[in-house]
Amino acid sequence: MRTPAFWYRPPTAAALALAPLGALYGLAGRLRFATTRAERAPVPIVCVGNLVAGGAGKTPVALALAEALAARGTAVHFLTRGHGGTERGPLRVDPARHDAGQVGDEALLLASHAPTWVARDRVAGARAAAAAGAEVVVMDDGFQNPHLAKDLSLVVVDGAAGFGNGCLLPAGPLREPVARGLSRADAVVLMGEDRTGVAARVAPLPVLRARVEPDADHGLRGRRVLAFAGIGRPEKFFATLESLGAVLAGRVPFADHHPYTAAEVADLLARAEALNALPVTTAKDAVRLPADVRARVRVLPVCAVFDDAEALGALLDRLPALGRA
Repeated sequence: MRTPAFWYRPPTAAALALAPLGALYGLAGRLRFATTRAERAPVPIVCVGNLVAGGAGKTPVALALAEALAARGTAVHFLTRGHGGTERGPLRVDPARHDAGQVGDEALLLASHAPTWVARDRVAGARAAAAAGAEVVVMDDGFQNPHLAKDLSLVVVDGAAGFGNGCLLPAGPLREPVARGLSRADAVVLMGEDRTGVAARVAPLPVLRARVEPDADHGLRGRRVLAFAGIGRPEKFFATLESLGAVLAGRVPFADHHPYTAAEVADLLARAEALNALPVTTAKDAVRLPADVRARVRVLPVCAVFDDAEALGALLDRLPALGRA
């Protein structure tokens, strides 16, 4: 679904009308945790989650954590639900064999960096990863999943969006009340400039400040581009392009995880040509494009950069010994 604009405004009539549904959503989440006993995996579990629906930057943070762990000589595997895909798993993702329709876009992006498992049953997925040689499992999303016990939970928050209007789905973007979610977190990763007072609100939890940067020479300064993205908050991608000096001749937002059809991509390419512009999208969108046209679209890969790498290292030091029984 496309993110409703009213989610990030002071509560409107639409939000108030949907508030009873939000209350039911929150009650269902609370009951799930109250009636579920979390199971431990054979290896430590690092969870990268958020409190809002999409757009916070979980996947770049998960990739950065895996890189930091790998630098310590640790065998890292990713675990994800495979949102948008049909496979239930546990399934080890093979980018040469699987597509986004089967395993989801995030799984394909993660699998290009480290072994990745798709599993609706997170406990079974973590056990499969451990059996395949994982020493630590980094779980992209799953903070609201009560079945798998986490050894380290990081909540990612976009500094510009914060927690939106403070309402629960569908009245607002929150997956659960802020206080309840933060009570299970070990730290908050604050992405970008804190324009909404996030740091003060999450105290006394540790706050790791990070930002998203291109991880390659983009060569877009001064270039006319037609930007399109089907992510949680497409405007973040458009703003990133502008910050790099690109000239946005057009911007086309799609719903998060949008499955691109050949006709849609043909239309985008035609629009770009008419505007004398370069079509540009995100790495997460690129894996959802038809294979025969991907080479005609410029991809802007990004990475999460932490302001204080030592603070991140101190958090990782909290992980229990590897290979526990």
